[in-house]
Amino acid sequence: MDSWLWIIIILVVIILAAVVVVFATRSLNDRFKRDLQARADNVLNQATEKSRLTEIEARDKALKILQDAEAETVRRRTELAREEERLQKRRSEIDSRADRMEQKEQTLNKRQSALDKRANEVEKMASQQTEELQRVAQMTTDEARAELLAGAEKEARGDMARIIRQIEAEARAEGDKRARDLIAEAIQRVASDHVASVTTSVVILPNEEMKGRIVGRNGRNIRAFEQAAGVDVIVDDTPEAVTISCFDPIRREVARRSLDRLIQDGRIHPAHIEKILNEEQKEVDRAVVEAGEQAAFDAGVAGLHPEVLKMLGRLRYRTSYGQNQLEHAVEVSKLSAVLAAELGANVDIAKASGLLHDLGKAMDHNTEGTHAMIGAEFAKRYGVNPKVVNAIAAHHHEVEQETVEAVIAEAADAISGARPGARREDLEQYIKRLRSLEEIANSFKGVQQSYAIQAGREVRIIVRPEDIDDLSATRLARDVAKKIEETMQYPGQIKVTVIRETRAVEFAR
Repeated sequence: MDSWLWIIIILVVIILAAVVVVFATRSLNDRFKRDLQARADNVLNQATEKSRLTEIEARDKALKILQDAEAETVRRRTELAREEERLQKRRSEIDSRADRMEQKEQTLNKRQSALDKRANEVEKMASQQTEELQRVAQMTTDEARAELLAGAEKEARGDMARIIRQIEAEARAEGDKRARDLIAEAIQRVASDHVASVTTSVVILPNEEMKGRIVGRNGRNIRAFEQAAGVDVIVDDTPEAVTISCFDPIRREVARRSLDRLIQDGRIHPAHIEKILNEEQKEVDRAVVEAGEQAAFDAGVAGLHPEVLKMLGRLRYRTSYGQNQLEHAVEVSKLSAVLAAELGANVDIAKASGLLHDLGKAMDHNTEGTHAMIGAEFAKRYGVNPKVVNAIAAHHHEVEQETVEAVIAEAADAISGARPGARREDLEQYIKRLRSLEEIANSFKGVQQSYAIQAGREVRIIVRPEDIDDLSATRLARDVAKKIEETMQYPGQIKVTVIRETRAVEFAR
């Protein structure tokens, strides 16, 4: 009974609690709805107020834009009215000008008609006068024109020849004077102490018995020496001397020094010969490098590759017409520097060009090609300045000279080789060069005689006056000089003199 009572009480409490919760929830929902409604009304009022303000601002802006557009329209209408007024005025001026031009055109047409009429009359009169002149002169217009042109051409040729001779004489005098000054100053400033050096391959012996020791038993020593050194040892009747022959100057020098040491030492046998040759080969290689470095120092040329210096040093044992090529290279470098300084060229390029211009002569005995091209290829391979490479290749005109320094190097080379005492020339080659000069001159038409004088520095040509006139004589001198340049190689320059004289001969009877 009690338990059922408690159950009923609990159920009643639960029901009452549920009723309270329902009423409380409903009250809270009503309050939440009222709050949401109030917020929505507030937002709606704010939006309405902003919309009203925005509409007012938009109306104000639209009104302002409308007013600005009306003002701009009024301004443009005013400008259009002014422009139309100007155009109207300009149109009136153009119409007036057109009327005046039409009047002038009518006047010009009348004048043109009068001029045409007058021109016809003048042409008719000129034709009549021409016919009268032809009748009086007894020649046609073309014949008179040809005769007049022939006379004018003859007179012009004579004047032209005189002007050319005068200009050439003035230019030659001024150029010769300037060239003499430059060359004299360059030679004077360089002032080499040597004149000519001769590389010899003759070994002096202390006595005649030494020849037998050099030859050895059954020629054993001399064969071993020749085979190891790569030279020919000539033992002849020359007293107390033997001759070493070899196309390579370095090998010849090594052999000469080795043979000198063997003679001084006295021990001449194959094993000792090979040892001495190896030692002297190292000494000569060291001397070659030192000679190249000393030459570059004397010439004032820096920055050369060691291989270039080594090849340059080989020129110490190379001669040309008795002139030592290393000393010649240093002299050409100094002359080039002086000429470049006087002419305003690049002195460093000129010095390097002069020093290396004959570099190919150190290897031309075992390499195909001319020494200029061989030297240029070798210098290019070791990073020498391209301008210097061009000067090396072009100093005998085998390629085109691209810089003034190349011309200076060529001139300095000619000065060094052509100055008195610098070189000695074989008599046969000397006579052959003189004969070649005379043959070149005699090959031209109208030449009567030619003479090579002043050791081949000048060619005098005597022409037949009936075949060669004054103008042709000038052209002949140029043609002969050009052919000499193309067909011959020579140091310095060759003067070509053409002599034309007219002789009047009469006999008194």
